[in-house]
This record gives sequence, structure tokens and C-alpha cells, in this order.
Amino acid sequence: MRVNGLIVLLLTGLVAATFGFGIYLFAQLVPDMRASLGFDISYVGTITAAGQFGFLLCALLAAWITPRVGGGWVIFGSGVVCAAALLLIPLAQNILLIGALLTVLAGTAATVFVPMVDVISRTVAFKYRGMAMGLVSSGTSYGVFINSLLVPLYAPQGQWRVVWWIVGLITVVMAIGVALVFKRAQLFVIRAEVASATDPTTKVGKAALMQPWVLTVWAMNFLLGFSTFPFQNYLSSYLRSELGFDVTYTAHIWASIGFVGMFAGLAVGWLSDRIGLRIAMMLVYSCVALAAVILVIHPASYWPLVAGVLFALAFYPIFGLIPAYVSKMAGSATLAVTIFGVANILQGVGGMIGNFSGGVLAGFNGSFVGVYAAIALVAVLLALLTARLPREGCEVSGEAACLCSEA
Repeated sequence: MRVNGLIVLLLTGLVAATFGFGIYLFAQLVPDMRASLGFDISYVGTITAAGQFGFLLCALLAAWITPRVGGGWVIFGSGVVCAAALLLIPLAQNILLIGALLTVLAGTAATVFVPMVDVISRTVAFKYRGMAMGLVSSGTSYGVFINSLLVPLYAPQGQWRVVWWIVGLITVVMAIGVALVFKRAQLFVIRAEVASATDPTTKVGKAALMQPWVLTVWAMNFLLGFSTFPFQNYLSSYLRSELGFDVTYTAHIWASIGFVGMFAGLAVGWLSDRIGLRIAMMLVYSCVALAAVILVIHPASYWPLVAGVLFALAFYPIFGLIPAYVSKMAGSATLAVTIFGVANILQGVGGMIGNFSGGVLAGFNGSFVGVYAAIALVAVLLALLTARLPREGCEVSGEAACLCSEA
């Protein structure tokens, strides 16, 4: 159990590194890096878009390679590549090279997150997977918290490169920890299921991927990206530009989101192990809907802060609840990784379309109210889709599927 706990903590740390120390750290250091390297602000949007493309591409790669070499090797390799990219950024003098390294970092986020379904399904007991994946899904918030401690210490003195060095060295230590702990847990051992993944007779069949619950999960991931990504991307613009809140109050809201996120994944994951993943997901989507409704009907006084807290309670846990559900429903790790890999791709596509649509809608209406109204409606739809999912742990083929749905 002690080794299994270390595995979950290391996965959380790698999510913090690949997500939190990549684009999120770059966003905080943009003013300092611009002053030093002299690049135009337009590059920032290009780099962010490239990072999203890197994530989508590597999510597809992870879904293909994990059943062939095993989740342990994929995660360890991702940690090594992430550490190398972080250590190379302060050495780079060209913004194009930095953009390429940030794209690689975004890719490692996918190649850590997708195979974690395989690793956790092999190391964590069935009844604790919601809590384990909930903690891992909160990893990003821990990375952002570390950034918020380091940036004020070094960036004002023009030492932004020191921040990259520190997070890079932290990631090196975590990669070494992964090597030691994963070896002890035999996660580098090629199992029969993994070794036979390249055999055409053992590949995941189309029928397994066309099950109703699988299609529902994929639709949910698309809608999840479509709604939650625009929620956070347009929040500052809505609060400051349209509602007239000052930068300090907006910063307090974001600080609250980050702080709540540090504990939300573990707490909601723990709750899901007791009340069921479907009910936990419905509660989470209800929080998103309520947060969006607040921003539509009464975005005044302390209520935007309440909306931010509700969003944090939902945003970080949901990225652990869905893979936990997949791991419990899929009959094999190979199927689980394939399903979750496609889900991540659809989530990214949904985020891209949602961000674009939100910008078009806000530009057409001259207000972000319509954006958050649409997010509320999508969150309600997500809750309804979740209610139609079969109970986790049931056999979902043939006649049993009917029994499971009725349970």
C-alpha cells in the first residue's frame, strides 16, 4: 500500500510538472521573458495554440503506444522528456525554440495523463480509484501554486531563467523517483497483455469502442472541453472589461480557484468512492452550471468569488472522475487506455471549438453573458448524459447491460 501511495503521489507530481510548469509558468513569466528576449505579444497566442496541438497529437500517440510498451515506460519517458525541456528553456535565446520546447511540454502532459489509467488500474484497488485519480487530476493546481511562490522571488530581479532551472530540477528528482518506485512495483515489466498488443488478433475491436457508454463518455469529454475551457479563458476579460472589477479582486478570484483546486480533486475523489462516480460527476457538473448561472444573473459583490470556488470544485476533480469511471468500466487496461486516449483528443477539440465559439459569440453580442449562459446549458446537458451512464463496475455487454442500466 505504501508503494501504491508513492505511485499516486509521483503521478500527481508529474501532472504538476507537465501541466503546471509548462504553459502555465510561461503565462506568468511572459512580461519578464519579453523584456529579456524582445519577442512580440502575438507569439504568445501562437505558442498557446501550438501547445494545444502538441497535446492533441501526443494524446493520440499515447493511446497507440501505451498498450504496446506499458504505461510505466510511457510515463517515465514523459518525465525525462519534460525535465529536459524545462532545463533547455533557460538556455534558449530564440522564442521559436522556446515555443517548440513548450509544445513538447504540452505533449508530455498528454503522455503522462493518458497512461495513468493503465498504471492506476494495476496498482490501486478498485474501490479507491476515484480518490487516487482525483488527487492526480489536481496536480496542475500544485504546479501553479509552486509557480506563484517562485515567480515573485526571481522574476522582479530579471532572473526568470532561475525559475525554469528550479522547476526543471524538481522534475528531474521526480523522474528519478518514478524510475525507482515503478521498478519496485514491476510497472516496467512487459505483461502478456502488453506484449500481445501488436498482434492483430488482440487489438481492441470496433464493437468494444462502439458501446453506448463509451460513446457517451466521448461526447461528455467533448462537451467538457467545450464548456470549462472557455469558462476560465474568458473569466478575467468578463470580470475586468465588462463588469469593471479591478485587477486585485480578479487576482483574488484566481488565487481562490487555485487554492480550492489543490484539495478539490482529493476530496471529491474520496467522496466518489463512497457515493459512486456517476453521482459525483453529476454534482460536479451542477457546480459548473451554478457557477455560470451566477455570472449571468448576479455577477456582483462577492458572488463572482463564489462562482470561482464552485468552478474550482468541479474543474480539477472531473479530470480524475472520468478516467476513474473508464478504468472501472473497461474490461482491460488496453481498452481503458484506448478509450481515454480518444476522450482526451475530443476534449482538446471541444476546448478549441468552445474557445473560438465563445470569442465569436462575445464579439457578436458585445458581452460575455451569452457565453456563460451557454456554458450553464452545456453543464446541465453533461449532468443528464451522466445520469444515463451505467453504474460503474457492471458488465456492459449483452443482457447484462440492461440490468446494469436499471441498477
